[in-house]
Amino acid sequence: MDQILSLLSETIPKAQTLEQLARPLLSLLNQFTGMESTYLTTIDTEQGVQRVEFARNAGAMIIPEGLVVPWADTLCKRALEENRLYSDNVAECWGDSDAAKALGIKTYLSAPIRSQDGRVLGTVCAASSAQVARPANVEPLLALLSGLLGYALERELLVAQLQAANSELGRLALTDPLTGLANRRGIMRDLVQLFALAQRDSKYVLVAVIDLDGFKLINDCYGHQAGDQFLLGIATELQRSLRTCDMVGRIGGDEFIVIALGNTLQRPDSAQELRDAALLMQTRLSKATIGQYDLGNGLPPYEYQGASVGVVAVMPDGTTAEEAIRLADNEMYQVKQQRKQQRS
Repeated sequence: MDQILSLLSETIPKAQTLEQLARPLLSLLNQFTGMESTYLTTIDTEQGVQRVEFARNAGAMIIPEGLVVPWADTLCKRALEENRLYSDNVAECWGDSDAAKALGIKTYLSAPIRSQDGRVLGTVCAASSAQVARPANVEPLLALLSGLLGYALERELLVAQLQAANSELGRLALTDPLTGLANRRGIMRDLVQLFALAQRDSKYVLVAVIDLDGFKLINDCYGHQAGDQFLLGIATELQRSLRTCDMVGRIGGDEFIVIALGNTLQRPDSAQELRDAALLMQTRLSKATIGQYDLGNGLPPYEYQGASVGVVAVMPDGTTAEEAIRLADNEMYQVKQQRKQQRS
């Protein structure tokens, strides 16, 4: 016992992660029990699986790290339900476990790893393909190890949950909640990165501002729910029209923006080449918005004549991202005025 306490006093203060704590404890359990394999598992009861996180294999039988098995088929679940710590005849006790058969387990012992509120987070186990006598005083050791590992595992799971939550909050901060596209902040971040990439590779950047003519009329005549359905339809059609290098975002109630990395200029008349590239994108995006849209609530399909689209192609060394959007917005306004004159 003094040797065990000495090892724990050296291990625990130095361990900053679950793995740094688990591996020496599994080695200790291996020495104490004489089992071929000792391992730490985690249990996801919602998914119904058990995963081997860390293992020490000192014999012919190998418990692979990363192994995922159905929780209902495990020896751990059976041992927990029957409150059976140890068995040296697994085939007789739990012969219906396919996982135990596949791994060749004959002797098995385990203890649950619990959270502070009593939930089972995992198990600490030892197993062998040979018949191994039950070690004396193994219960206090398993209780000690499961307690130490329970604290470390719960802490690591909590950190992972917090990181996932922070990541999700970051994603939501950059996403339009209705369409799932990038919002103004998200697309601006992408545009700044695109400008940096274009400057490095001596390429131009395409910026398109799209304004949905007649959107207010849809809201006024059919209601905001129908307007939302229309916006979702537009977002879908814009996404379908995108090339691999294009990105789309919603920057306002009825305004969208598409950005793309252009090519390296090839012709002597670079100004004309930029205008041609902008015209190609404008034609493509304008056509993408024309068509019938489902407004929901049993309403007939809405025949939409298309949005006003303004596009500019700019070199990043002479224009900022904000200036490019202003230029594209001016182009969009000119298109909108021309369309109004054509309708009048």
